[in-house]
Amino acid sequence: MHYNLTNLAILFFCYSFLGWGIETSVASVKHKCYRNRGFLSGPFCLIYGFSGIVLSTFLYELRSAPFFLFLGSAIISTFIEWMTGRLLEQVRHKKWWDYSKKRWNLDGYICLQYSILWGILGYIAIQWGNTLILWLWQFIPTFVTYIILWTLTAICCMDITASVLTILHLEHKSPTLIRLNRELFLFKTSFGRALTAHIRRRIQKAYPATATDKVISTSATKLPFSEFIWLFILGAFLGDIVETIFCRLTVGVWMSRSSVVWGPFSIVWGLAIALVTTLLFKSKGKSDRHLFILGTLLGGAYEYSCSVFTEIVFWDYSHIPFNLGGRINLLYCFFWGFAAVIWFKNLYPILHHVIERILHRSKYLLTTVVAVFMICNIIVSMLALIRYDTREHSPKPKAHWEEVMDHYYPDETMRKIYPNAK
Repeated sequence: MHYNLTNLAILFFCYSFLGWGIETSVASVKHKCYRNRGFLSGPFCLIYGFSGIVLSTFLYELRSAPFFLFLGSAIISTFIEWMTGRLLEQVRHKKWWDYSKKRWNLDGYICLQYSILWGILGYIAIQWGNTLILWLWQFIPTFVTYIILWTLTAICCMDITASVLTILHLEHKSPTLIRLNRELFLFKTSFGRALTAHIRRRIQKAYPATATDKVISTSATKLPFSEFIWLFILGAFLGDIVETIFCRLTVGVWMSRSSVVWGPFSIVWGLAIALVTTLLFKSKGKSDRHLFILGTLLGGAYEYSCSVFTEIVFWDYSHIPFNLGGRINLLYCFFWGFAAVIWFKNLYPILHHVIERILHRSKYLLTTVVAVFMICNIIVSMLALIRYDTREHSPKPKAHWEEVMDHYYPDETMRKIYPNAK
């Protein structure tokens, strides 16, 4: 089932509200006092809404396979929870929640018992929750639905802005941001200050760990952006070379595996290497078992996401045991786990040394040049692919950019660069 934008918005706000209700109720009962959970001041936990639409989009095809629906819901929801915790830690340099005292936890942000709970909730949502919510919502007139959704969107945007400014302590540092905060809430300065204090107290009360003086240093646990760019470039190049050689050995032909029109670069490989290094940078010094587990989860999630987003499956694991919709399987997930260990223990230190030498000699000039080149490369490649797809039905160009694409990237050239595109 394909949900339209309105359906996804309805599910997002409903699951955000239900998630807030569940978390607030549990926390209030546990601490015997009211605890307004969530990042926002309003009654929404956005992580539940985001998880709901991700699961609804990616896992709907698994409704007929209950075990894999449960497993996929548990893995994806756990990954989102871990990612959210790491991102919030980067913002505040403190942990917002801590499962370190629970058994089978990872980084204190995820643990087995909650992963099982997310799997159960995800299964319920996909099997019955979505249908029930959308069925109930159909009794609301269409124009009223749009008014409600746009109003909720505006409220959430204002709430997010105020919360972010408060958490980053930016409301006192910049007059411009103070004016923005006033305009968003249409309140006077005195009430704005009271709101800021309320948000701080609410967050510290909901997440006691953020109220401590212990600050997590990120100087040695955060990947520099310049290095991220070079990892993306070098990873894209090396990935294309590896795929080309692999294709030659297995198929017997030399075939272009590039994602772009200028040079041998595989965007999927480059993005994968840059992202996994960023996400696991803090854990690079940990044990092989730790890296293996994270690599297995991240690799499987990334491979599944690439398959779903593109709706083009160049692989089919249906014949391999323990597969998930034919898109991923346990054996290949283990491969990503071993690859993560090899990458951080052997390959990354070498590339890190190479990148440091490049940055030392060229400062940021060369980094800027290659970043601009790759951005232009990706944009031109997208235009060439769009024209390659539309040229079959509209051979005569209607715009100047189409004439340029027809001149420099005709069908013959595109077939060489993208042999599997059609």
